[in-house]
Amino acid sequence: MTNRKAAIKVVERLQEAGYEALLAGGCVRDMLLGRRAKDYDVATSARPQEVTALFRRTIQVGVKFGVVIVLMKHRQVEVATFRSDADYADGRRPTSVRFTGAEEDASRRDFTINGMFFDPVRDQVIDYVAGRQDLKDGIIRTIGDANERFSEDYLRMLRAVRFSTRLGFAIDDATLAAIKTHAHRITGISGERISMELEAILTDPSRGRGARFLVDTGLARIIFPGLDGRTAETAVSVLTGLRRRLDYPLALAGLFADCPTQFTMERCGLLKLSRNHTKHLRFLLDNRDRLLNSDMSLADLKLVLAEPYFRDLLELERAIQQARGERGALERLTALRKRVAALGDVELRPPPLLSGHDLIRLGAAPGPQVGELAEEMYIAQLDHLLQNREQAEHWVRRWLDRHKDVQ
Repeated sequence: MTNRKAAIKVVERLQEAGYEALLAGGCVRDMLLGRRAKDYDVATSARPQEVTALFRRTIQVGVKFGVVIVLMKHRQVEVATFRSDADYADGRRPTSVRFTGAEEDASRRDFTINGMFFDPVRDQVIDYVAGRQDLKDGIIRTIGDANERFSEDYLRMLRAVRFSTRLGFAIDDATLAAIKTHAHRITGISGERISMELEAILTDPSRGRGARFLVDTGLARIIFPGLDGRTAETAVSVLTGLRRRLDYPLALAGLFADCPTQFTMERCGLLKLSRNHTKHLRFLLDNRDRLLNSDMSLADLKLVLAEPYFRDLLELERAIQQARGERGALERLTALRKRVAALGDVELRPPPLLSGHDLIRLGAAPGPQVGELAEEMYIAQLDHLLQNREQAEHWVRRWLDRHKDVQ
């Protein structure tokens, strides 16, 4: 059973019991656009206790706000009672709700394109907010007064940018003006919630469009103080030039392409990135310009090529140099790609020919000298100067002879 079929089953069951029940929100928008929806939510006149009485398996996740999860054949369907929200005290959630009908429920939602309902039993779109026309015209518009909508939930400002980016829609003038007016409030939202929206914007194939809105509305410099002016313009250019599909760390590296690593890591602390994402991002920023070295040795090439983020580093460097219009740098990157291709299936990180114990046996002093010797020997091995243990031992003896006065 698909998510859609499960949601329709819930609607049918609620209607059979005498309640009004409709598909609501994003799934209706995506259906009208001919897109596959990820989630299918149900809105109903049934109260939470009536929903739980009607279905055998439920999870009461937000009964206070009229929300119940119905479990149906390994699928979860969110069922929400039609409601009207009271004041929003924290710019995130209402202090209380009042159960109402479908029309009033539609009026408290964020954007017109998300405020429509669909009755799958009667095959009928129910639109109280002119969302269908805005969908046809390609407009992101708040339901009712934009200042009021954003005051209720500051995250809606980022959601407007996300929908515009994802759908390629323009943002209504009044809605855009309200985002600029309230942009300074975005930091009242948790870093995790901000990060989720930013990830959706910056990893979208149209991320350049999203970045332009983030910069022009002031959201970028509020979320990341100092990301403005030339650095912001570079960010838009680099993000626009990156490949179609990418992950979050590469997108963030593009956003901060013109910023020092430490500055970037401090600003991204707000996002509460995972350890792997933090490591990935730092590697990309620390190694900018590394691939532009036309004299890079074979050993250095193998070392960087063996890094798990090499492909992203190469892509970031290409986008940066393209944004700067550096034709010479782009030619060096093309030459590097050819060098990499010529290596074929060569082993990038072969085991060292000699162990630390071998080096001590040959006369190396335990401690720092062993580490220094091992590193230089491995570089020689990667450069194909050493092919076997015999050659390595001979190389080590000569190295020790040259360094005997330093011990």
